[in-house]
Amino acid sequence: MQFDVTGKILLDQIYTQPDPRAYFNTLRKLDYCIPQQAKPYFQKVIQEYRESHGVRVPTILDLGCSYGINAALLKCDATIDELNEHYCRTDARTADRDWLLARDRNLVRSRSQLSDIRFVGLDNSEPALSYALAAGFLDDAVHADLEAHDPTEQQRAQLTGTDLVISTGCIGYVGERTLARIARQHRPWMAHFVLRMFPIEPIADGLAALGYEIIPVPGVFKQRRFTSVQEQSRVLETLRAAGVDPNGLEADGWLYARLHLFRPRHD
Repeated sequence: MQFDVTGKILLDQIYTQPDPRAYFNTLRKLDYCIPQQAKPYFQKVIQEYRESHGVRVPTILDLGCSYGINAALLKCDATIDELNEHYCRTDARTADRDWLLARDRNLVRSRSQLSDIRFVGLDNSEPALSYALAAGFLDDAVHADLEAHDPTEQQRAQLTGTDLVISTGCIGYVGERTLARIARQHRPWMAHFVLRMFPIEPIADGLAALGYEIIPVPGVFKQRRFTSVQEQSRVLETLRAAGVDPNGLEADGWLYARLHLFRPRHD
């Protein structure tokens, strides 16, 4: 097994397949649930934005969107358990990509509230973005690494008009550079679920310089189970080095995240 610098196991291969089957078949075994945990909070923030700004169809930018999981949960009012079953059942395992795409397009047509929300995904995995866009989970896709590069003119145009930025796991691997480059475009609201091992202060300081304030949200949220005792041990070392007490949380076998909201001060 290979691990990243935080101690987490490397699962890069599940994000670069031509369809989501490896993603769900791998993470299902780890009880991956942070998108489901995040869904009602995103729904609340989206509704608050609508009411505050009078925007009927807000544009949501999902950072690290992979195969459009958050978009599928929100647009189709699905659950993570439904998606697990959707991609892990026998007929899905033996089907080809075209069959999966046709089934997902039908899901979007039958269940999505297309008039109520517009989803743009940003990720550095072109295969995942291509699938999410072809399936209809995303309305637009930005293939970019904004930690390393400024957005191109086309990417700036795609990001213009963003009302709310969300994420459920990429913060820590992307940070203040990405968020600042997005925030300069349109001053969107933000709602990020961030693993407890990653300090939020650099992001909060960077966004504060752009006129944002952080709104603390109490509580912690399960992300997934550890893959092994070795992964848990490595992550516990990272947490303790960051001054985060894992007792009663990560020490009991789960990765945990906190929710951080950011809004421009005038809002």
